[in-house]
Amino acid sequence: MLFAVLLFPAGFAGWAVGHYTSLGKSSATVVHTVTIGSTSTPTTTSAPTTTPGGTTKSSGGGDAAAGQAVFSANGCASCHTFKPANATGTIGPDLDKAPASDAKADKNMDLAAFIKESIEAPDAYIAKGYSKGIMPTTFGKSLSGKQLNDLVAFIVSGSSSS
Repeated sequence: MLFAVLLFPAGFAGWAVGHYTSLGKSSATVVHTVTIGSTSTPTTTSAPTTTPGGTTKSSGGGDAAAGQAVFSANGCASCHTFKPANATGTIGPDLDKAPASDAKADKNMDLAAFIKESIEAPDAYIAKGYSKGIMPTTFGKSLSGKQLNDLVAFIVSGSSSS
């Protein structure tokens, strides 16, 4: 009982110290730890694969399992539907289907390159039915190169080619 009573104040104190000691620092110097539980086996995509239509799916060398944590930590689920993340957002394109068809519509661009561009410069290609300015333009700067590659790998691993 005493443990339970002391757990809350200790957790709050830890959060407050971590939160307030990061104020005023750039996001590149602040470390965020995210723990994700999953009942499925994580997948890692590092080699390009070819879909039945002949489209190449390349992850850019990222780790799809680590990309799932990046997806969750950056609020992607609040705007996008994506089954591998149990995400049901409807503000942005459906990541289960849209990336492959949009990459094809955008000069038949490589899927991983298209997804990376969509995160770094979201207004470079606007999906049908959407308008500029909806997707934040800060992820290209706030995510490290590794985080970005991991996120791309995660989205590539769960996107369908249809």
